[in-house]
Amino acid sequence: MPPENGTLPIEIYQLKATLKDTRPPIWRSLLVPSDFTLSQLHGVLQVAMGWEDRHLHEFQIGDQNFGIPDPEASFMAACTAVSDKRIRLSKVLPGVGAKGWYLYDFGDEWVLRIVVEKVLAPEPGAAYPACIGGRLNSPPEDCGGTYGYHNLLEAIKDPEHDQHELLVEWIGEAFDPDQFLPEKINRKLAPAQRRWLKKLKPV
Repeated sequence: MPPENGTLPIEIYQLKATLKDTRPPIWRSLLVPSDFTLSQLHGVLQVAMGWEDRHLHEFQIGDQNFGIPDPEASFMAACTAVSDKRIRLSKVLPGVGAKGWYLYDFGDEWVLRIVVEKVLAPEPGAAYPACIGGRLNSPPEDCGGTYGYHNLLEAIKDPEHDQHELLVEWIGEAFDPDQFLPEKINRKLAPAQRRWLKKLKPV
């Protein structure tokens, strides 16, 4: 949640989100206010990875799971997830080096490793959240997780592959796995950035 009454928050977290089991690694560097909730971070990660929030998600930080309170949807542990809507980053990721995991789509199992790389003072006039770096395009949803994505890349790069035409049609000829467009991510984050700047205006 952005600050109120025109005041700046104490901290901005520089987070690195790396997609597990990708070689070379697919990652994003993000600037996120420390008072954002995990639910808000979920929204930022969806935009940063080019996903569309079609599936369930969950965070694991330490021994606790956060997400949708459903015991059958818990991640890596047989415990019930706590709702992520009121849990702020500063509470569960208290400083540099703090880390956790984000799971999206319990079928494909996309897993992001989240690490706090820096804790920064907010810059006056800057808008948050923001993407400031990264590498490679994101895998499309529903392609079978990282294993399915590697198979997809092999098929679309090889015209002789028996699924080449089918998968090129599915993913689109314009898809470039090596492309990373932070400006596109930040355009999609613009509504959240505008809310941030609006909250900074004196009342």
